[in-house]
Order: sequence, then C-alpha cells, then structure tokens
Amino acid sequence: MRTVIHWFRRDLRIADNTALSEAARRAQNVIPVFIAEDAPFTGPDVGAARLAFLLRSLDSLRENLRELGCALIIRRGRPELELPKLCQETGAAAVFCNKGYEPGEKRRDERIFNALNAAGIGFESFKDAVVWEEQEVLTQAGRPFTVFTPYSKAWKARPIPAPRPGFKRRPPPVADQRLKSNDLPTGPLQRARSLMQDLPAAGERAAQSALRKFTRGPVYDYAATRDFPAAHGTSQLSPHLRCGTISVRTILAALKKARAEATPAQRKGCDVFLNELIWREFYQQVLANFPHVAQGGFRPEYNALQWSDDRDHFQAWREGMTGYPIVDAAMRCLNATGWMHNRLRMIVAMFLTKDLLIHWQSGERYFMHQLVDGDLAANNGGWQWSAGTGTDAAPYFRIFNPVAQGRKFDAHGAFVRRWVPELASLPDDFIHQPWKEPPVLKQTKYPKRIVVHEQQRPQCLALYQSVKRARAA
Repeated sequence: MRTVIHWFRRDLRIADNTALSEAARRAQNVIPVFIAEDAPFTGPDVGAARLAFLLRSLDSLRENLRELGCALIIRRGRPELELPKLCQETGAAAVFCNKGYEPGEKRRDERIFNALNAAGIGFESFKDAVVWEEQEVLTQAGRPFTVFTPYSKAWKARPIPAPRPGFKRRPPPVADQRLKSNDLPTGPLQRARSLMQDLPAAGERAAQSALRKFTRGPVYDYAATRDFPAAHGTSQLSPHLRCGTISVRTILAALKKARAEATPAQRKGCDVFLNELIWREFYQQVLANFPHVAQGGFRPEYNALQWSDDRDHFQAWREGMTGYPIVDAAMRCLNATGWMHNRLRMIVAMFLTKDLLIHWQSGERYFMHQLVDGDLAANNGGWQWSAGTGTDAAPYFRIFNPVAQGRKFDAHGAFVRRWVPELASLPDDFIHQPWKEPPVLKQTKYPKRIVVHEQQRPQCLALYQSVKRARAA
C-alpha cells in the first residue's frame, strides 16, 4: 500500500505501537490522525482530570511526531464521517488502529468498518492494549475464565510477546503537507486548563521515566509496600496504561529484566506486580466476554438487591465527610488529585456498598468521573469485586472494617493526617476512631460517624442473604 492512515485512540505513543508499527511496515506513507470525538471530550463519565491528562499526552505525541518529521492531523466529529473524508483527501487505501474492547468502542468500530467498506477503503484493527485478548486464554472446556487464579495460571503459561519496533523518522507525504487540522473543542479545553488538581506528568516520555524509576528499585519492595498508601510503593503507571502512553508489552519487558537482576527475595515484588497486570487483563476479558457487566451485576441475581437511596450519605461519602478517617482521607485525595491508591479504592468501595448500602454503580460512576486513570473494565471489575456482585466465588460476606483497615495499612495515621488535617493532633491510638476522644472531636469540624459499622454489617449480610434465599426458592 502506498498510503495508510494511522488513527491514534488510546495509544498515544510512537514506541511499541502495534497498529503504527504495522502501518510503517506495510505502507510507504503513514499519516498520523487523531479525531476529537464527543465521548472522550464531553461524555458524562469524563472528568477534568482524565481530560487534562489526555490533552497533555496529545501535546506530547504531537511534539514527538514532529521530531520524526510527521504532523499529527486532528479532526473533530464522528470518525465514521471524518475518516472516509480524510482517505479521500489523502488517497489512503486503509485506516489502521488498535482495538478497543468496551461495548461502545466495538459498536463504533463496526460503524466505521461499514462506512469505510462502502467507500472501498480498508479498515484493520490490531491487538495492542492487552497481551491476550477476549478468547485467547480459555478454560479446558473452551470457555472464558470467570475466576482469577486459574486465569492467571493459564496466562502465565503462554510466552509473552516482545515489544514492537518503534516508528522511525520518515519524510511526510506531499498530501500530508496540505492537510489541515481542526482546533480541539474549546469547552473541554477550558475545563482542563482550569483544573486545580496536581496530576502526574503526561506523555510517552513521562511514562517511560516512571517505568524506569519503578523497575530500578521500588518494584523489588512492591509486595511489602503496595498496600500502604503513605509509602508511595506503587508504579503510578495506571494513567499511562489508560491513555496508551506506554504499552503493557514494554512494561512486561522491563519487569522481566528487573526480575532477572533481582535477588530471590526481591523476585516476590516482581511477581506480585505481574499479578496486578494480569488482573487488568482479567477484567478486560470479563468485559469483552460478558458485556452485561457494564450495565449490571456479573451475577444477575444481585441486581435484585434493595439498595439504599440515601442522598445525604452518598454526598458525605463523595466529600470525605463520613466520620471514618481512612475513608474520608481517601475520598479527599481522589477529589484533589484524580487518583486513589488501590487499597483505598477497595476500602471506600466496600464502605459505600456494605456500610452505607448504596448501589455500587453510583460509586462506579463517580470514580469514572474523577479518576485520571478511569478505565471501564478495571473500574467495573473493582467495584463489583468490592460489592460482591462480580466474579468472585463467594464474595458477599467479605466486609472490610474501616477502622481495622486504617490501623493495618496506615498504622501511624500519616495518610489520614495529610488529608484530614483537622485530626492531625490526635494520637495514633485514636486517629482511626476519633469518636473515642469526644472532647477533641468536639473542638474540630470533623463530622460524627454517619453510620456505625458494627450495626451496618448484619444489615448488609441480611440484604445479600435475602437475595440468595429468593434465588434458592
């Protein structure tokens, strides 16, 4: 082929990019394109933090391509309309892109295939966001896995592919020099630029830097430190994986190298981090094979749960004013930074669903709006795991005690004191249960507990058991 359009989506990088690598291998000319669709810019789930990270990553991509002699062409509108126009303008024989696995992405790609096919233009999509997709890893009976442990064993039994060749400098085609780009939507731009949150550095080079920093030391302590929010023991790569400024293959190659250089004790950290990457792929294949999870419980019987609709409780949870310090610190951190530590995500999700008895989908939507790394598959999987409606074999009676969780993972209250400063003067013994120091609590503006965990726990169990009894009957 003479000319191919590479359509950038959630793959804003030039290194180890499957579709871009294939376009460079099979075509003389490659035209890089980004289409500003409505969903990623103005959709109801898109918060300012994720939008700002996307725009900064897009700026980084544009600069990286410019250094290679290419201009990133930006168009606004529906891709099924814009891509055929671009192919006509450039004489492109095909559009290459990397696959999307969310239900909405699949419907969009079907529309684009039909539009391009009608115009006599090829459309090829490639596996890139995951190592193993949809039905590549199956049970011995040939079915998708619904339990993580056997899935991870089957996943690890397969050879991991190496990173793809990078995109090299090349002269732009003549047509590329005449192409015009559109401005990005002004409303979303203003939202992103007015953002007060302190976001991680965006773009491909920032992602590579974060990976190098993590694999040169912190990964070896990952097993010991990953659950402690004040320890800064996580990789911070999730926003980059979500935006595609780094590939999972590149991460796995760096992890393999780090493990090869590790002591036997240090290898445990590498192995635990690998499991987290596999969890990401597990939830991706759950969403792809069981798309109903995007609308309700993986186990449909739990759609009958009679959740509370207490709006005051939900508002207190969102604002970090529940009276439970570890919950409130986590929510204030999310609201201020667009990010939340994974252990804290489980704690606040379980508190919302099993202490406040509020529907997990309310929390899921709020997270998607706030998180800089908001990803439908991972977010949905995490919330359903916490709520007990997901793939776990016997999940509903797992109920975190927020005080015990705070004591275990923030023993000296360092994280709580940072985000709930009104409690900073409390001693360690009371930092996670300030109601046991009424005189001190009265002098602060910190709220009383909106519920008592010990009273809510039996109510939660009764709620779930009623559904199981009804199903049995």
